[in-house]
Amino acid sequence: MSRLACVDLEVTLGQTKALRGVSVDVEPGAWVGIIGPNGAGKSTLLRALGGLVHIDDGRVLLDGEPLGSIGRRGVAKRIALVAQEPLTPDDMRVGAYVLLGRTPHLGYLGRESRADTDAVQRVLHRLDLAAFVDRPLGTLSGGERQRAVLARALAQEAPTLLLDEPTSALDIGRQQQVLDLVQELREEFGLTVVAAMHDLTLAGHYAELLVLLDEGRVAAVGTPAEVLTEQLIGAHYGAQVRVIADANGIAIVPWAVSRR
Repeated sequence: MSRLACVDLEVTLGQTKALRGVSVDVEPGAWVGIIGPNGAGKSTLLRALGGLVHIDDGRVLLDGEPLGSIGRRGVAKRIALVAQEPLTPDDMRVGAYVLLGRTPHLGYLGRESRADTDAVQRVLHRLDLAAFVDRPLGTLSGGERQRAVLARALAQEAPTLLLDEPTSALDIGRQQQVLDLVQELREEFGLTVVAAMHDLTLAGHYAELLVLLDEGRVAAVGTPAEVLTEQLIGAHYGAQVRVIADANGIAIVPWAVSRR
């Protein structure tokens, strides 16, 4: 397991200041949820943690070592990122797509070894995709394609998994299945998970720690019970909600002040 942290991150995208002095400390093996309204900087923070955007100021540290000193191949062996809208060519077969996750481990000749094919086979079986190995990605359902994307990331065998709204295009049943699977894999392999999540109820159910971003700044950090309050959600999302908490977790319910 790896410890991931960022300190006073400043990132500019175009003419927009996307992150402003953001500091986050991710404990090894934790599930950290990144939440916030649209444009808050969630995706930018994930990409910065993965070393995929230019940082104006501040640092990203992996096991105490600056990310920039590790090199792209070294980072890819330790951090896997699932983008919000990953490129999934319709005509590429599932097996070949998942094998792309082994790219950081390939030698300079670019040929996969037995260890690479074995890693892919393990992931395909674990995610119930072995029967789809020769299927083109374009023939898969949304849930199946999402599992293929997750399989490619897991094939990297990186101890830290960054997920950018991994369930945004799925129905509620598929959302639960994907997030349950991530939780199972986290427990099985000791993964550290950092996930930008749009659905606050799901974020509160799966994440152990929440980081609330707004306008590129950290507005709150804490447990779901500490961050998912009616006051904080109202202040940063501009939403009227009721927070319902019981032994099963927290639910965020939109609340109409007046009905006509």
